[in-house]
Amino acid sequence: MKAEDVMAWPVTAVGRKTTARDVAIQMFLGGLSGFPVAERDGDIVGIVTEFDVIRAIRDGAQVETTTVDEIMTRKVIAVDVDTPLDEVMDVLDNAHILRVPVTEDGKLVGVISRPDLLRAYVDPNFLEFG
Repeated sequence: MKAEDVMAWPVTAVGRKTTARDVAIQMFLGGLSGFPVAERDGDIVGIVTEFDVIRAIRDGAQVETTTVDEIMTRKVIAVDVDTPLDEVMDVLDNAHILRVPVTEDGKLVGVISRPDLLRAYVDPNFLEFG
C-alpha cells in the first residue's frame, strides 16, 4: 500500500493570515490536533499544531491577533502519494510527529495521521449496532 491508499482527503489547510484563535477553535471543534498551512495553489508553507498555539499563549501572545504565520512550524516534513506505508511509518516515528501532509507534484492533496495507519492494518473487533 502507498500513502494515497490511506490518506485523509479532501484535506483542510489554513492560510498564513488565519488567527491562532480561529485555528484553535477549528482544532477543538473538529477534534484535530493540527493543520497544514498552505498557499491557495497547494504549496505547503508550514504546519500549525495545538502545541504551537499553546506555546504562543504561554509566551503571552494575543490569540485574537496572532497569525498562524507567526507561530507555525516552517520546516515541513511531507510524503508523496506514492510513498510506501512502511516509509510513512518511519517518517512519523523518526520525526516524532502525529501527522504528515501528502503531496502530489509538490501540492497538498491529503494528510496521514497515526489513526489512518492503524485503520489500514488493524481489523477492529468492536462493533456498534442500533
